[in-house]
Amino acid sequence: MRLFVALSPPPEGLAEVAEAVGSLGKDWPELRWVAPETWHVTMAFLGEVGEGVLPGLGVRLARAAARYPPMTLSFAAGGTFPAAARARVVWLGVAGGETTLSRLAASLAAGARRAGADHADRKPFHPHLTLARSRPRTGVDARPLIEGLSGFAGTPWLADSVHLMRSHLGPVVRYETLDSWRLTGRG
Repeated sequence: MRLFVALSPPPEGLAEVAEAVGSLGKDWPELRWVAPETWHVTMAFLGEVGEGVLPGLGVRLARAAARYPPMTLSFAAGGTFPAAARARVVWLGVAGGETTLSRLAASLAAGARRAGADHADRKPFHPHLTLARSRPRTGVDARPLIEGLSGFAGTPWLADSVHLMRSHLGPVVRYETLDSWRLTGRG
């Protein structure tokens, strides 16, 4: 099964994002917009994980979550991967708790690898909310879009738990929460 660990922002925060980007789709047909009901902040991508790994994975992820405190975060200005002139992914940034958020992501990924999730992503962590992906493999020039999102600043929200998610890919992508752990550390 294809797994990842995520933060699930509250509905109010996601509603702000939806209002800010809701009408952009018609202006950017070369982008495939992510369905708002699937929006999340990926903390660790685990890839394909066998059923036998789940018990140990749960223990490791719970342990990692327990070491970190809840964080006040907000969505911030937009950006792209790899660059705005040839964007393949368009996103909104996540502001607040940057150092703690990065350490939490590293701890979750390390715990997953120790539990046997061998395909855990080792790319540098950059907290974001994916809004769209380019249809052409070469990317699109999204500089005007990013400029328009540069002033976005969402209302702060509390991130107080992480979730182990399963991806169900196909014509309609959906995610299933397999387990959740509260952030209970003192920081």
